[in-house]
Amino acid sequence: MKAFHPRYSWPKVAPPLSDHERVISDDWMHYWHKQVLPHRYGAIEKFNHSYPLRHLPDQPHFRTIEVGPGVGGQLELEDLSRQEYHCIELRENMSAELKRRFPTVTVTTASCQERTRYDDGYFDRAVAVHVLEHLPDLPRAISELHRLLRVGGILSMVIPCDPGIAWEFARQTSSARIFRRRYNMPYMWLMRREHINSPAEIISILKSGFDEIDRTYFPLDLIPVNTANLCLGITCQRR
Repeated sequence: MKAFHPRYSWPKVAPPLSDHERVISDDWMHYWHKQVLPHRYGAIEKFNHSYPLRHLPDQPHFRTIEVGPGVGGQLELEDLSRQEYHCIELRENMSAELKRRFPTVTVTTASCQERTRYDDGYFDRAVAVHVLEHLPDLPRAISELHRLLRVGGILSMVIPCDPGIAWEFARQTSSARIFRRRYNMPYMWLMRREHINSPAEIISILKSGFDEIDRTYFPLDLIPVNTANLCLGITCQRR
């Protein structure tokens, strides 16, 4: 059987969503990030959003670009007094929420896989929390982040350890179960569209323009393999 998303091949193209499926997809992303993750799975959320704070530019004030910020989980922990913070968010409903909650932050509704309006090297830091695994044109997104960052700029990301035994078990007992109960429909059609880039694929693309300076696994950093963990934090410097 032909793979739904062949590995190491971009852009990855999935069948188009129906209007009904698109509404459900947008609602699910908002519901999962706003209502479920922070309240039911606090430990993993703490890692997701505390990890990017471990490596900050060594300067009193800096510029940050976050791609795919959702409803602002990362922003809740950021010290906005010492940085100029910008967000690129794909979904209109989430952009509206960000603008309402964080009026000092510059929010643009756009795809991070397209060229943005910023000049080359405008940012000192980039953040991507559970975003890169979703992108159909991952190389283009990484190329744009490389363009946006100054030489020596920091890129911090968190990605799921998917595929992996620990992640699949967690998915079936959490998001898949909640999705089926909320919408009374199977989860597979959405799941197969979401985590389309593996950790190995993401790391392979990063090597072309970034130098890795940190890799941290959650929850078992002493067992640094995907199959035993849920998430992986990676920090790189732009060459």
